[in-house]
Amino acid sequence: MNRIKAVLEEKGIKQVWLAEQLGKSFNTVNGYVQNRKQPSIETLFKIGQILHVDPKILLAT
Repeated sequence: MNRIKAVLEEKGIKQVWLAEQLGKSFNTVNGYVQNRKQPSIETLFKIGQILHVDPKILLAT
């Protein structure tokens, strides 16, 4: 499980924008956001950089 959806909502960022920044399809990012699939560690770090958050915050506790 991850907290990508919560961080996107907190920052007012749309999944479409994140998908564009990552160079991934909307469906892939939506899978991450809905916790149907989990991003690789590399992608998780890239999401953290894009959203300006520590990647650890993206992990559910």
